[in-house]
Amino acid sequence: MAQDLSEKDLLKMEVEQLKKEVKNTRIPISKAGKEIKEYVEAQAGNDPFLKGIPEDKNPFKEKGPTFNALLLLLGRASWLELAWSRTPQ
Repeated sequence: MAQDLSEKDLLKMEVEQLKKEVKNTRIPISKAGKEIKEYVEAQAGNDPFLKGIPEDKNPFKEKGPTFNALLLLLGRASWLELAWSRTPQ
């Protein structure tokens, strides 16, 4: 699209964009950083990476023996792999 426009049209677009940007309110980085830090700390209680996932809602929890039997039947796992996955690390 930009190749189809003349240099004059491109410059007009750039001026319009700069006019929009100059209207944005600016705040010092010290204030913005403080606000971001406060927001992150306020949201930390909802962050699953920080507080973990309840066992009943964890999609990655270890599956039961029925699932393991299915893996064996489908040839996706061997007895050795399943035994190794159950040993504590």
